[in-house]
Amino acid sequence: MLKSILRTATFKQSQITITGTLINGTLGAFFYIILARFLGPSDFGILTVSLTTLVLIADVADIGTNTGLIRFVSSHLSFDKDKAYRFLKLSLEIKLIAWAVAFVVVYLLAPFLATQVFQKPDLILPLRLVSFGIGTALLFSFATSALQAFQRYFLWSTVNILTNSLRLILILVLGYYSLLNIGSSLLVYILLPFFGFFVTLFILPTRKFILSKEEFSLSGELFKYNIPVAIFTIVAAFSARLDTYLNAILLSSREVGIYGAANQLIQIMPQLVSALGLVSAPKFASFQKIDQMLIYFKKFQLFVLGLCILGLLAIPLAIYFIPLLLGSAYTEAIIPFVILFLGYLIFLFSIPVHHSIIFYFGRPDVFIWVSLGHLLIIGGLGYVMISNFGIIGAAVTVLFGMLFNFLFPLGWLLNRLKRSRV
Repeated sequence: MLKSILRTATFKQSQITITGTLINGTLGAFFYIILARFLGPSDFGILTVSLTTLVLIADVADIGTNTGLIRFVSSHLSFDKDKAYRFLKLSLEIKLIAWAVAFVVVYLLAPFLATQVFQKPDLILPLRLVSFGIGTALLFSFATSALQAFQRYFLWSTVNILTNSLRLILILVLGYYSLLNIGSSLLVYILLPFFGFFVTLFILPTRKFILSKEEFSLSGELFKYNIPVAIFTIVAAFSARLDTYLNAILLSSREVGIYGAANQLIQIMPQLVSALGLVSAPKFASFQKIDQMLIYFKKFQLFVLGLCILGLLAIPLAIYFIPLLLGSAYTEAIIPFVILFLGYLIFLFSIPVHHSIIFYFGRPDVFIWVSLGHLLIIGGLGYVMISNFGIIGAAVTVLFGMLFNFLFPLGWLLNRLKRSRV
């Protein structure tokens, strides 16, 4: 079984994406480590809320377009390239429209959110910068999703690594000249995805999809699939970041910064999940028979299990290095980091279950209920835990949420497989 896993195209492609993700994740980790050390816990707390809002609104504004792009472009490339290009162009146009709407809403609401919701007036300018950054995040995710649909995994890794390398270099330069603050940090974070987007345009068949016609005739087909994806994505995006917002409302900027540092160090895990998704999503979407899907599923699940075991073995090293990397001001981040890391290992282990449901069975609507359940856990349990146990309570809540996100879809999948054999 092990030899058959190692010989699969999925394993070889995963090697490329995982290697790229590890490099990319390391660059991202150093980016946040440098910011945390230069800014200190309080200012880093303000930055954490700003970046969390940027990513949240970008996920909401995407309205499931990335998932729909991958599904429809991947499935049509082999036999109807013209239709695949039309889906690609339609996805880009949807993102541009979404950016325009999100920009106006967030820019106008920034003073209210900063002063009335978070009670932190220092957030006004960062949130207005976020309104611009939403667009760069949407365009960059279009670029990376398109590379995924074309299964250009090496180039996907290269674009991500190049973008994050330049971002890290700029932060170091600003720090060297004592110009690093919340505003300049946000500008670097916001502007570099533009670079990645334009680089990708030279890789993709941009002229062909830009010149394609009648792309809006496909909007019904795209949105029929996207609407359930968008619903669970919006709920999931909010619930995934609700812990940070509850921290911002209930705790001080310093505590938010400490939790944010632990949370940012853990972000290599979602990146690893995305990297594996680059390979697995098109594969699951391409299977026509359940027996084919199950063979792939079992091998993929064993591969993910191996990654989780490696992750468990790495925890003692992380405990040792966190104070060295972040500084003594962030010692309190160690326990939340370990708890969050365990939660994200569960998230990693659940990838085959999630992707088989979404891309093989074509049932993204299942995750509407998953997302709603997760939202209730983070919102209800999170409020109680954070009020009583601070940032450790927030981390424990995330762990319970990840466990629910695995068990509920697993139950659905086992029931579906049982019925298919009857």
